[in-house]
Amino acid sequence: QVQLVESGGGSVQAGGSLKLSCVPSASGYISGAYSLAWFRQPPGKTPQGREGVAAIYNESQTTYYRDSVKGRFIISQDNAKNTLYLQMNSLIPEDTGVYYCAAATFRDVQYPMLPYGYNRWGQGTQVTVSA
Repeated sequence: QVQLVESGGGSVQAGGSLKLSCVPSASGYISGAYSLAWFRQPPGKTPQGREGVAAIYNESQTTYYRDSVKGRFIISQDNAKNTLYLQMNSLIPEDTGVYYCAAATFRDVQYPMLPYGYNRWGQGTQVTVSA
């Protein structure tokens, strides 16, 4: 089964930056996905509490962002490298959590900032922002 593998997490001080990457274990799962997204699970919340951070429709390249990250985060993809990215700038402690990438490989998701419809998930990478 194809897996997504996130990397780039770490611990930074508020105001710092991190760039997350998501690479599938088989080719085509980024370039061929209908929708791609980053979710995060804040500390103390269950997996059901994962919140959408950013999403992109592959064909139209339409992007969506959580209000609290607009202007600070950028979602992008490099189909040649089969990689999904999340550039995170001006990080704040509230950005702390485990970040997951997700892909919808069957069809576009109706609500890109909700986890339903994404059928491929990574194992997550920890992001910790200290004040």
